[in-house]
Amino acid sequence: MIEPFRKDVQRWVIPSGFADPSEVTFLRTLHLLYGHPSLRLMFWFRLARWLKAKRIPSVPGMIYRRNLRRFGAELRLDTPIGGGLYIAHPVGVVLSPDYMGENCSVISAVTIGMRNELIFPKIGDRVFIGAGARVLGDITVGDDALVGANSVVVKDVPAGGTVVGIPGKVISIYGEKVTA
Repeated sequence: MIEPFRKDVQRWVIPSGFADPSEVTFLRTLHLLYGHPSLRLMFWFRLARWLKAKRIPSVPGMIYRRNLRRFGAELRLDTPIGGGLYIAHPVGVVLSPDYMGENCSVISAVTIGMRNELIFPKIGDRVFIGAGARVLGDITVGDDALVGANSVVVKDVPAGGTVVGIPGKVISIYGEKVTA
């Protein structure tokens, strides 16, 4: 619980980047927790996952429901989510991936979940998911991918890919345009 949360705090020290671990002090963490509801959400999520792993009954479920009521965010407790998750605006966020890597950014009203069957997306490291985007089904979003605002992604996104539209289409990979 401590290490993933420390990475979450590093993202809030410098939201557009990654702060040096030495910049994460106890007082700075308290200050950031006071000022940023999204970071409080991540603290409670990490605590609930830790309690669930320790097989402590009832409390993880209570924390899950509290997060849903207080922050308007649904983060499935059995989902491994890497450290450094940055959720800019938690209201309306539903995160139910099969796996989510480290240092991902989610803006607001994002849904990551199943489509037609009970299989969830796999999200790589350093993925950016824009406001209102939907990432659905048995797909993989590669490392360093960018998902544009309001996109509906139902097919795999390669590493470094930028996907936009409804349905989502890959328009570039690591900045190089993709021709159809």
